[in-house]
This record gives sequence, C-alpha cells and structure tokens, in this order.
Amino acid sequence: MHQEIEIELKNLLTAAEFAAVRAAFRLDDGAFFRQENHYFDTPSFALKERAAALRIRAKEGRLTLTLKQTRADGAILEIHEPLSLSEAEALLAGIAAPRGAIADLLAELGINPHEVRCFGSLVTDRAEWPYEGGTLCLDHNCYLQSEDYELEYEVDHVEAGEKRFLRLLEELGIPRRPAPNKIARFYARMKEMEERR
Repeated sequence: MHQEIEIELKNLLTAAEFAAVRAAFRLDDGAFFRQENHYFDTPSFALKERAAALRIRAKEGRLTLTLKQTRADGAILEIHEPLSLSEAEALLAGIAAPRGAIADLLAELGINPHEVRCFGSLVTDRAEWPYEGGTLCLDHNCYLQSEDYELEYEVDHVEAGEKRFLRLLEELGIPRRPAPNKIARFYARMKEMEERR
C-alpha cells in the first residue's frame, strides 16, 4: 500500500484552448500517454455520498486500485494498491471485492467491499511536464459518448500554486473555469444520460 496527499488545481478547456496549450509548450503527439480509469461504487453510490472514490487505473502496463478521500482542507488523500491482471479482471467483472488496506478503509467508511461494482470507464490522453515547482497535466478525456479537455496543476502548496496557475492561465488568455474532478464529471454525464432516457 502506498499513500499520498494530492493537491490539484484544475481548469476546463475548450478544444481550441487545448490546442493553444499544446502549441505554447510544444507538445507533439509523442508527449501524450494513455491511461484508463475504471470507476467503482455501490449501487446506492455510498462512496460518492462520503466524498470518496474508488478506481482501477491502467497506465503504462500497470494496474493500480486507488481509494480517494477528500479531506476537510480540500486536499485528496489517495491510497494505492498494485493489482495483478487477474485481480483487476475479477474486480471489473464483479466476482471479487477489494482486499487489504483498501477493504479495511471502505469498512471504516461503513461500506461493504463486496457491494462495490464497476459502473464505467474514462480514457485520458495526457501530457505532463514540470512547471514552476509543480507538474502541469494536459488531458483529453473521453467517457460516456462525450469528451472534455482540462489543464491540471499538481502542487505542494495551494496558495502559491494557485497564484502560479492563475498567472499561467492569464498569459495563455484562458479564463478561469474551475473543474470538478473526473469522477464528478463522469457522474454528472451519467445522470444527464439517464434523464434523457
């Protein structure tokens, strides 16, 4: 098990702004890699209700189960556990439940690990590079017959990071559009699709 605190500043982009950021930082197709997130919750969305999220991420041949919990200060506590391909396949098929530390943490949240199910996936093509003491990530996300673009800035300190991020957006001529995290956007799109049925 690996644990970390994540502080991310996010801004939604238009397709034209995405292209402008690519041009400004000279990011060619080779700068991007693909990652796929498979999201889990209970049928009653108990994780969502507790400001938590559970996912399997497939990235560069590695599979990782991650539980995210929002802290009072807005930072995200992430707990990661590596998975084998057979473990990931069993979780995705709903024939196995999370085990170990993540199962224990789910139980602490009042969630039965055996009730979690995969309810969808999101694919991201991402470029990331160091920028003024943090890491910039440029994402093109595809999920539930939709797509969006975002710029993320991963930092150690919110206040200083926010100043640098706002300055960058201003230099690029991009308005500030705070973005919900990917899973929140996924939930919103899922709800929108259900309402259309």
